[in-house]
Amino acid sequence: MPARACGFKSRPGHTKTKKGRLAQLARASRLHREGRGFESSTAHPSMRTMKRPRGGQLQHKVRIKWSPDFAYAIGLLTADGCLSKDGRHIQFSSSETTLVKILKKALSITNKPTKYARGGETEKKYFFLSFGDKVFYSFLITIGLCPAKSKVIKSVKVPDKFFSDFLRGLYDGDGTFYAFWDRRWQKSFCFKLSFASASKEFILWLKKELSNRYDTTGYIHKGAGVFNLEYVKGDSKKIVSAMYYKNVLLFLPRKYRTILHALKSDTKYGIPALQKQRNSVSLPG
Repeated sequence: MPARACGFKSRPGHTKTKKGRLAQLARASRLHREGRGFESSTAHPSMRTMKRPRGGQLQHKVRIKWSPDFAYAIGLLTADGCLSKDGRHIQFSSSETTLVKILKKALSITNKPTKYARGGETEKKYFFLSFGDKVFYSFLITIGLCPAKSKVIKSVKVPDKFFSDFLRGLYDGDGTFYAFWDRRWQKSFCFKLSFASASKEFILWLKKELSNRYDTTGYIHKGAGVFNLEYVKGDSKKIVSAMYYKNVLLFLPRKYRTILHALKSDTKYGIPALQKQRNSVSLPG
């Protein structure tokens, strides 16, 4: 007997109405917002009929339960992850081996990354991690990720409780923080925080989320193939304070040190008259 397309099959004598599917997805969405994980009773409709392996259990590596570490990993995958078209493999690439190790820790996976060269380069200085997990793959689809997502991703469903952790992962993947001196003013030390994406709709969604959650403004600039969402000093402090809210967190040390150095310099060189928000920002460490 030929294999069924996509490995799906219906249960004997079981039919699903469109109304039933919509109710199922609505309940799953509500549970995501409440941070109650990805339960079998609220699985995506395709998972209900997913073909089981011979052992009778649908194999998966990632424990799907919302937590600070899990939300951080979702942020990283939103920034630098990729869903293969095979419906199973999740891939992640980065020029920093530290970030790959952090992602493995966040998801509790043991797959080993490989090194590769980009474009016409010959030196293999980039790290590539790939692992197969149909259950986790389907979960990522339900919250907004998709294959070839760079220009088409619209938003990501994250429980309110863990949004700041998701944001920190997104920042470690596609975020930038830089400090500079404003030549218009003597001894004026400034800095900006920004997020980048090739999807304008995603950047607009992120801007709205940050505005609603942290009372920020933000400015969108079109770069070389990407949209940059930038925040000046006062708003940057609000976002930084939200992302690094306690000691026991996963984050990329290099970017964290850059922020710490800028905040210390701001205490020494910043001009109060040029800053809308002068509240001090206390960060772990």
